[in-house]
Amino acid sequence: MTTHITISKRAQALTSSAIREILKVTERPEVISFAGGLPSPATFPIERMKQATDKVFAECPHAALQYGPTEGFTPLREWIAARHSKNGVTIRPSQVLVVTGSQQALDLLGKVLIDEGSKVLVETPSYLGALQAYSLFQPAFSAMETDEQGIVTDALTPEKLAGARFMYCLPNFQNPTGRRMPLERRQELVRKATEAGVLVVEDDPYGELSYQGEQLPSLLSMNPDNVVYMGSFSKVLAPGLRLGYIIAPEALLGKLVQAKQAADLHTPSFSQRIVYEALQDNFLDQHIPKIRELYSQQCNLMLDALDKYFPAQAKWNRPAGGMFIWVTLPAGIDTGVLLQQAIEQHVAFVPGAPFYATAPQTNTLRLSFVTVPAEKIESGMKTLGALVTAAVAANSAETTTA
Repeated sequence: MTTHITISKRAQALTSSAIREILKVTERPEVISFAGGLPSPATFPIERMKQATDKVFAECPHAALQYGPTEGFTPLREWIAARHSKNGVTIRPSQVLVVTGSQQALDLLGKVLIDEGSKVLVETPSYLGALQAYSLFQPAFSAMETDEQGIVTDALTPEKLAGARFMYCLPNFQNPTGRRMPLERRQELVRKATEAGVLVVEDDPYGELSYQGEQLPSLLSMNPDNVVYMGSFSKVLAPGLRLGYIIAPEALLGKLVQAKQAADLHTPSFSQRIVYEALQDNFLDQHIPKIRELYSQQCNLMLDALDKYFPAQAKWNRPAGGMFIWVTLPAGIDTGVLLQQAIEQHVAFVPGAPFYATAPQTNTLRLSFVTVPAEKIESGMKTLGALVTAAVAANSAETTTA
């Protein structure tokens, strides 16, 4: 007798990440991929991590290989709290939960904060991984208006904010658009959210990656009682560590801890201790400028190639940090179709539509420049530019005929 497996309604609604599916194609060596938001392996501090691992095995091997507290390795939580205690705000270690990558933070926040039909405010467009994580809990997404400087705070009216469980935003070099919110908008966003009693979830994996090194105050620093902060070591150390963290008001953190206990008990003790050792002696402050320099060079190469090979009808941002460039083509062009054409010529990117919670714009696309060698940026963008130019010409002809 064949066993009948009944999939839950929640699981039936799950979909694969569009980016992960594209990455399967880009594993082929002949493909030049501008698709994955992967940090450059050239930035991984391999020797530093080896030294840290050796020290952990020399000094505390048994503890590193044992179960640990759900909240995380206490010295690492203290380090995180100290690093975020700035601009007159003190963060306590009791506000910090170490998680298995910031993607787990999204999942835990969804479990704790979202009921079916809960109103959740998201940017337009927003991080695909967050939309995917939150969708499992069946919220009612409400799109916040954005422009080239991020969330348009003038559009955060009492009606827009009313009844929202939380707003999710990436103020620093946002994925997918590369935008950074200016200080005045940050202050206004936190003020309006606080007055409306709406929790702010600040996702900040790219904040350290400003090409000039200057950083704007976090939303957390403006009101830690009303902001949940998500941080990650993936972009500044290595993503294979799967190490991130949540900073939250203690009342909420307790529920997040309980949700994590049900999920995986705790983040691996081994990786937490290695990262803690690697961070000593202000290592990040020495290491991050090297990442910024490399990414700035790669970004400029792609911007030059865009200027050189893309038609005037295409528009894109010129990011001051992060890992992404966001391109908008004339209305009527479907970048999903364009992707298939590009893959046939061994080039890949991410169509923009999956980044929208509502009303997807199919004429958009995301380019990532940090993992592609200089000569391949040039040749890949030349190929893609020719395809975009042809698509724009065909679209213009159809529009004129219509």
